[in-house]
Amino acid sequence: MTEEMKGKVVAITGAASGIGLQTARTLVAAGATVVLIDRAEERLNQLCNEMGPTALPLVVDLLDGVHVSAILPRILEIAGGLDVFYANAGSYIGGPVAEGDPDAWDKMLNLNINAAFRSVHAVLPHMIAQKSGDIVFTSSVAGVIPVVWEPIYTASKFAVQAFVHSTRRQVAPHGIRVCAVLPGPVVTALLDDWPKAKMEEALANGSLMQPQEVADAVLFMLTRKRTVTVRDLVIMPTSLDL
Repeated sequence: MTEEMKGKVVAITGAASGIGLQTARTLVAAGATVVLIDRAEERLNQLCNEMGPTALPLVVDLLDGVHVSAILPRILEIAGGLDVFYANAGSYIGGPVAEGDPDAWDKMLNLNINAAFRSVHAVLPHMIAQKSGDIVFTSSVAGVIPVVWEPIYTASKFAVQAFVHSTRRQVAPHGIRVCAVLPGPVVTALLDDWPKAKMEEALANGSLMQPQEVADAVLFMLTRKRTVTVRDLVIMPTSLDL
C-alpha cells in the first residue's frame, strides 16, 4: 500500500470506465477514499459495491453546467473532504475537418474543455481555504503534438494544457499542485471512433497502452513530495511513432 494516499479523498470524473475506473481502483487499493463521478448511475453503484466502502458513487451529468458547479458540496457530503480532484472525463473525435460534424464537435469540446474547467472552478475554493490539494487532468500527447488525424480533439487538449499551466501558477502559492498526465493512445471507449483497420494495426504492432499504465502514472504524480510538482507526465507506447 502507498502510504502517501492513506486517508486522502480523491474525486474522479469519468470514473465508470477506462482510465477513470482503473485509476479509482488503483487509488482505493492505495488507501484513498475515492468518489467516482459519472452519469451512469447503475454502473457506478455496481462498481462501488465491488470496490468496497471507500469507493463512493456520485451521479453527475458533466454536460449540465449547473450540476457541475454544484459538485463540491455533494463531494463533501458523501466523503467528508477533498484532497485530489482528477478531471479525467472526456471524449474523442477524429477525422478530416472538412468531413466533420460541428454539432458533435461542440459536445466533445463542452466535455473536454468547459466541463473540466467548470469542475475545477467549483472545487478550487475548498482547496485554497485548506491550503493544500492536487488537481490532475487527463490531457493527451495530442496536447503537445498536433496530430494530423484528430485536429478538433488536438485543439481541445491544447486548451487543457494552457489551462493547466496558467492555473498551476496561480494556485501554487496556496499549496495546490496542478498537473496533467498526457497519454498516447489507450485502449478505452474513446477509441471506438477509430477506423477498424487503424485499431487492428495498432493492437497488432503494440502502439496502444492499457488504462492501468495511466493509473500508475497518476499514482506516481500524486505521491511525490509536496515540494515537487510533476508538471506534465507524457507516457506513450514505445513503438508509437510521434
